[in-house]
This record gives sequence, structure tokens and C-alpha cells, in this order.
Amino acid sequence: MMSRFLALAGLLFLASAHAADLEPSKNAGPYVPSPQSVVADMLKIAEISSKDFVIDLGSGDGRIVLTAAKVFGAQGFGVEIKDELVKKANEAAKREGVADRVKFVKQDLFKTDISQATVLTMYLLPDTVNMLKDKLATELKPGTRIISHDYPLTGWIPEKYVQMDLEEKVQISGVTTTLIYMYVVPANVAGNWAAKMPPAIARQGATLQLKQQLTRVSGSAKLDGREVPLEEVKLSGTRLSFRMTGRKGEFSGEVKGNNIEGVFDTGSQKTPWSATLGG
Repeated sequence: MMSRFLALAGLLFLASAHAADLEPSKNAGPYVPSPQSVVADMLKIAEISSKDFVIDLGSGDGRIVLTAAKVFGAQGFGVEIKDELVKKANEAAKREGVADRVKFVKQDLFKTDISQATVLTMYLLPDTVNMLKDKLATELKPGTRIISHDYPLTGWIPEKYVQMDLEEKVQISGVTTTLIYMYVVPANVAGNWAAKMPPAIARQGATLQLKQQLTRVSGSAKLDGREVPLEEVKLSGTRLSFRMTGRKGEFSGEVKGNNIEGVFDTGSQKTPWSATLGG
């Protein structure tokens, strides 16, 4: 008798633990679907292709991931906390012949593993969007595109920004204004980089000293013992570019972990350059 009681108690404990796991740690807001025309624009702005893996946080009826799969050939999944919407989206995936490439799961979006995404989409309340900032910055790979409908990521600089008027939005927000923001997750470039520069720039080894705040980067270079400020520093995903005060030409390069490999372009000549973090 006691063993049956203990077994039942164990099952009840596991059930309650599972329910607690699915209980959202933050209410992401009511279900409000993005109009289908906005879905198409969001995916076009992200330049979705068959190589992409799309994750939609708060996926509702699944329309964003379904469209990405059906129209652009992408793979992915949607995260939703409401049972009926998860069921509806998975049924739609089967009906539309894309269930082998996409799925929808009941899960707390704050606890979801998003590291697989090459594109992440969301239409969430502004405070929810900003509560996700640290998660997006730490879990997503550099170069991942983030598409947010209507609400920006505070402190991030969008790569693209589109504003349009849609009558469909009046029923949702009371106004026709629709905003789409696209961000690209930046590589981590903060620190001192030992650089091999073209002889015309530095006869000896050079050092790049970079400071970073999300997508904003500033810094200077030490060339033959002299400090030279960097200008027009831009970081887009893993692509870094800058100019040096008093020097003609632009440096551009691809950040690959602790290394940067690129080209110095004067307009008439291109010369390779490279840098190693902490080297």
C-alpha cells in the first residue's frame, strides 16, 4: 500500500514539475498575429533562403515559420505557450506539406534554446522584447538576423528599418503605422588585437585597441609607437570595417573567433591585413 502511495506521489511530483517548466517565467502578452503582408515583408527584409533556420518566439498560429518554409524553403520552429495554437500550427504544417522542415512546440520562450537560429523573429510587447536582449546577445551566433515587428531592441542599432501604413493594423494597435526592425548579432571584438598591417601603414607590428557596446565599436591603433584614432568603425555581424585618421583607404575584414582577416583598400590597391586577439 505504502509503495503504491509513494509511486503515485512521485508521478504527481513529476507532473507538477513538468507543468512548472511550461509555466511562462514572464507573460509575453496576448496573442496578436502579425498581418500576413507584414509576415512577407519581415521575411524579405531578412533575406530568407533555403539555407536558413528560422525561430519565431511567440509563434501563435505559426504563420511566420510556415511562410518561411513554404515560400522560401527554410527550416525552423515556433515557440508558443498556448496549447490550441501549437496544435493548430502543427496541423497547418502537415496540411501544407512542410512538417518535415518545421515544428511548433509548447515552451517558455525565455527558456528556449535559440542557438540554432540563423534568423529569429518576434512580435512581442516592448518590455518582453527588451527582457530578451541578453539572451539574444549571448545565445545567438554572430551574423544571426533578428527581426522585430513594431518594437525595437533598446541599445541596438538596426541594420534595416522599415515603416509603412497598413489598414489591417488599426484593429490590432489602433493606428496604421507598422514598423519592422532588423538587427544583426555582432561578433565580440572588444580587446587588444595584434595586427599585421601593410608596410605603408606600419613598418613594425601594430595594435588595435577596440571598445564595444553591442553593435557600437570605437577604438584606436598603435602604429610605430603612435596612437591613431579609428574613424567610421562599423560592425555588421562578423564584418568589421574602419578608417584611420590621416590615412587614405578603408580596412575591412571578417571576424573569425580570435582572428580577423581582411583587406586594406586605397581605391587603387588592395593589400591583405590580419589581427589576432591578445596576440
